[in-house]
Amino acid sequence: MIKKIKFIWISILVIVLDQVSKYMIRSNLEIGEILKITKNFFWVTYVQNTGAAFSLSLGSDTVNRIFFIAFTIIATIIIFYIFLKAKNIIEKISFALILGGAIGNLIDRIIIGSVTDFLWCDFPDFLMHRWPVFNIADSSIVIALTLMIIYFIFFEKKHLEEK
Repeated sequence: MIKKIKFIWISILVIVLDQVSKYMIRSNLEIGEILKITKNFFWVTYVQNTGAAFSLSLGSDTVNRIFFIAFTIIATIIIFYIFLKAKNIIEKISFALILGGAIGNLIDRIIIGSVTDFLWCDFPDFLMHRWPVFNIADSSIVIALTLMIIYFIFFEKKHLEEK
């Protein structure tokens, strides 16, 4: 069992970094306050998101909280099961990153009732004026999905062809 979960330290690291960074933001900024790290590209701003990614909402903060807590718990159980079955290192790292991100945001939803977001980037003329505000947990999930997409497009296919 230890061998199967040896990459779980990645999840723990993501959770710790996520929760510490969110605590620092909540302790040092007012909601809506913006710190412009660079003039246009990278800002730090404190927002509380009761919805999901891109602030998608089910209409009510209470409904959002209940639904997203239940959904995340179910998804986390499924992802942990898949993590245990993962065969290669990229899958294990990716699922560990996803678990860490999901649990990081789940902690916020359970304790605070919403997710603390604070990273805000601008991608000029790319789909929207500014990218939605996000956090380390969100970044962890995006990094994991990017790793998996790259792996399955460029490497898994090659691995299957060799069999």
